[in-house]
Amino acid sequence: MARARRRVGLLVGLAVTVLVTAVGVLSYGMLIRGQERQIKRELAYTASRGDPSGPPGCTWLFLLHDGEISGGAVPAPSGFPLAAAMSTTARTGIPSETTIERHGTVYFVLTQTRGEDVVQAIFDARYQLADRRHLLVALAVAELLGLVVAVASGAVVGRLAVAPLADSLARQRRFIADVSHELRTPIAQVHTRAQLLARRARAAGVPVEYQSELNRLTGTTRRLGEVVNDLLLSARLAAAPGDGAVADPVDLAAVAEAAVLAENDRAGEQSVLLTFSRPDVPVPVSGVESALRRVISELLTNALTHTPAGGRIDVTVRLPAHDVAELIVADTGNGFDPADRIFDRFHSGAGPDKRHTGLGLALLREVVTGHGGTIDARSHPGRGARFAVRLPVRTSPRPAASTPTPASVSGDA
Repeated sequence: MARARRRVGLLVGLAVTVLVTAVGVLSYGMLIRGQERQIKRELAYTASRGDPSGPPGCTWLFLLHDGEISGGAVPAPSGFPLAAAMSTTARTGIPSETTIERHGTVYFVLTQTRGEDVVQAIFDARYQLADRRHLLVALAVAELLGLVVAVASGAVVGRLAVAPLADSLARQRRFIADVSHELRTPIAQVHTRAQLLARRARAAGVPVEYQSELNRLTGTTRRLGEVVNDLLLSARLAAAPGDGAVADPVDLAAVAEAAVLAENDRAGEQSVLLTFSRPDVPVPVSGVESALRRVISELLTNALTHTPAGGRIDVTVRLPAHDVAELIVADTGNGFDPADRIFDRFHSGAGPDKRHTGLGLALLREVVTGHGGTIDARSHPGRGARFAVRLPVRTSPRPAASTPTPASVSGDA
């Protein structure tokens, strides 16, 4: 919402600024054109009818008669008249116009014939240049005022335009959070009852097909609880991203190590080699420990799901830079098509080995970006997958060498 308000404000401000600039450029161009026309009329009138002894103000008139140049009683600026131009016009009869910058002003010079003589009219445009400068100053002031007004009006318009959408999104997030919160308890109770029934069925020797159905029920209620937890976490992250929610220091290496140890038994049961490496120093990041633990656990679960027996999963926490912490989960599993948008919500990969369905990886991206970090994935079908999470470190610890440590080694590996 904040980005939308800034974007709307910027667009409105830009529109007002462009409008004021366009009006200023048009006004300045019209002034210059009008002044040049006026100067030409003054020069033409002075050259045709002016008297060298008394030309109009800011104008000098010289007369070339029988090879002699004469002027008025008022001395002309140094460098005038232009004798060469007068000689050329006397010889060819072709009038000439020129502009000369001198003495901090601009002189417009018209040389032409008058009867058998040659006249040269000189116009000092210092007052016209002063008018241009005054107009530029006025336009600059108007531009600044217009910019201030544009920013203020853009902010107001942005707030008014986005307010209904923000209110609607806030209501939606509150609804999702409330519903998810209310559903957690009954779903947890159903999952517990399903687990209890499954255990009793195994103890009572219930036929295998019934036990299988109870196990499916247990798995379904577990996944339902995960979806509700995902929705609740997503709503919380969207409602207050960076609003004090990611202020606590969390040792990323310790959290990752605990998550790897938690998956140790499962990796052994699947005959998958699970290794973990980390620096010898803590890797503190600013964040919510439970949310970061969920990120690591989800990546490990994803890797274990798609890594066949005899495969390998390497989990690495490292410090590639003094201000960046990186978590890498690489597996030798089925991989996925790089064209798959696996971080989209409810996206399913193509083919029988779907890398992701539902909210899992989409929620991970929300968690990571909510912590000011990035997550990316690289893979090719049949060549495994590599997920990298980068987070800003809270301090600047000195990195130490990482040593891979097998977390679980199967007997067949």
